[in-house]
Amino acid sequence: MKLLVIEDELQLLQDIQEYFEQDDFLCEGVTTRKEAIYRIESFDYDCIILDINLPDGNGLELLKYLRNEGKSDGVIIISARNSLDDKIQGLDFGADDYVTKPFHLSELNSRVRALLRRKYSAGVNIVELGDLKINLQARTVTFEKVQLQLTKNEYDLLLYLLNNKNKVISRQAIAEHIYGDRTDNMPSFDFVYSQIKNLKRKLKDIGSEIHVETIYGLGYKISL
Repeated sequence: MKLLVIEDELQLLQDIQEYFEQDDFLCEGVTTRKEAIYRIESFDYDCIILDINLPDGNGLELLKYLRNEGKSDGVIIISARNSLDDKIQGLDFGADDYVTKPFHLSELNSRVRALLRRKYSAGVNIVELGDLKINLQARTVTFEKVQLQLTKNEYDLLLYLLNNKNKVISRQAIAEHIYGDRTDNMPSFDFVYSQIKNLKRKLKDIGSEIHVETIYGLGYKISL
């Protein structure tokens, strides 16, 4: 899962990133509204953790901009302001949740996971797609009680394709979703082909009806 943290307090930003990275999230961070707009316009995120008070603008206006652009990224506001008006305005602008500082990182983690369950699986931990069962909390995939032995990147790739079933996803989009801004230093996205190849083989070996289809010149998709 891919997160963006927009927080100008550098120590808190680093603490949040380190916490979620230890929990196998891809977590990127920025400290200004300008940087955030570039990220939002360039990439899609499963969840954005957004501070209201930024040095170059209001986080609520950034949220409003995000929704006006038609972006569906989940948003959790974090703020030292415990005003009821701020909470109502944030939720009215399209935030999914509001957390008041100070907070425990474990609570923020639980709220992020609850948002992702609502977004991708109607609030449950187990998602059934075709003949596969995906445990979002344990990050496992099973077929007829047999667990697929997937790497972290293969799991993230499968979940990304399933969340975008019946859509063609380009190599670049896959690379950016799994590796984030590290793709800026990559000469090509050929490594995506290897990840797709391995995933196809593992699904075929267990006899799953789920197939990853290659759309030559465009990308890949899963059809259900």
